[in-house]
This record gives sequence, structure tokens and C-alpha cells, in this order.
Amino acid sequence: MEDKKRREFLRRGAVWAATAAALGRTRVSAEQEKKAGGKEEEVSPAEDLMREHGVLNRVLLMYDEMLRRLNVGSEFPPEVLAKAAGLIRRFVEDYHEKLEEDFLFPRFEKAKKLVDLVAVRRQQHQAGRPLTDSIQRHTTLAALKNADARKELAISLRLFIRMYRPHEAREDTVLFPAFRSIVSPHEYGALGEEFEEKEHRLFGEDGFEKIVGEVAQLEKQLGVHDLAQFTPK
Repeated sequence: MEDKKRREFLRRGAVWAATAAALGRTRVSAEQEKKAGGKEEEVSPAEDLMREHGVLNRVLLMYDEMLRRLNVGSEFPPEVLAKAAGLIRRFVEDYHEKLEEDFLFPRFEKAKKLVDLVAVRRQQHQAGRPLTDSIQRHTTLAALKNADARKELAISLRLFIRMYRPHEAREDTVLFPAFRSIVSPHEYGALGEEFEEKEHRLFGEDGFEKIVGEVAQLEKQLGVHDLAQFTPK
């Protein structure tokens, strides 16, 4: 009888130990995931660049709305224009386009693939900066009350939108999908990690999410945040 009790005690002890070990592994796994930012898998370079284009498109939507108001003589908050143009400068031009210029374009040129497309992209990056400069000069209430300044602003917004809509569309459908074919799988994965590190270094942890949050706030201020308003009646 005593042997039976002892065996039962040992069996229950083994079960308890196994359960505790499993729970310990779960806690360790959760801690590791937490330290890794809660991400189960890395974002690929193409996906990273494409979702940054999503930010660009949302700013272009705001540019569209401000251009519409300029054309019909309506007002809009100048601080929204200032912050939207600032996002274009620091997130699109100084960060996103630098990634393309430093990591994508040279590899396509070395591989002698899509070199004409890459050349146009370089030119358009250079052309976009003076347009952003012009837009930023007209982000004051005084400038928006001047007829000539409003006309110049409208021209700059229209040219920026007209260039960047086909620019990003061609990258998303031609350039980015082709990128995987000119680098090794190892290099492709390493670039994804490098892009993420640069994003964190410039914009902090959850940098992309913070930028999206800034865009959402500007959309609310401008009154273009409700997606349903764009549905045809």
C-alpha cells in the first residue's frame, strides 16, 4: 500500500514538474517576443517600402483636398499644410527616398536591370524637393491670403501630386517586385532588418505606427478622416 502511495506521489510530482517547465517556456517565449517588439516575423524590404507609400498616398489625399479648396476659394488650416509638408520632407524625402537611393537603385544599376526606370526615379526625387520647399513657404495664414502666393501653392501641389501618383504606382508594381530577383534571399532578409533599424533610429520604437498616427490626426483636422465620405452616393 505504501509503495502504491509513493508511486502516485512521484507520478503527480512528475506531472507538476512538466507543467511548470511548459509554463516556464511559455513565459520565456513571451518575454522574447516582447523584447523583439511583439513581432512574429520580419517585414520584407518590399512590404516596408510599400506601406511607406501608403503614408505618402494619405498625404497626397490631403494635398488633393487642399488643392480643391484653393481652386474654389475655400479656406483650410495652414498648420495642417505645414505638418503635412513636414511629413513629406522628413519621412518620404529624407528617409524613404534615401532607402531607395542607397539600397535599391545601386543594385538595379549594378545588375543592369530597369536602369531607365531607376534613372527617372532619381530625377523625380530631385524634382520633388523644390516642390516641397515651395509648399512649405506657403504654410502661413498671411501667405494663404495673398492671391499670387495661393496660385503658386496650387501649382506646386498639383505638380507634386501629378508626379508622385505614377511614381509610387510604378515602384509598387514594377520596381519593388523585381528587387527580390536581383539579390540573394539572405541579402533580402538582411536588408529588411537594416530598414527596420534605420526606422527605429530615426523615429523611435514603433516609428511607422507613430507616423501613421500623425497622418490620422492631420486627416481629422482637415475633415478627410472618414473613409465612408469617399463612397459614391
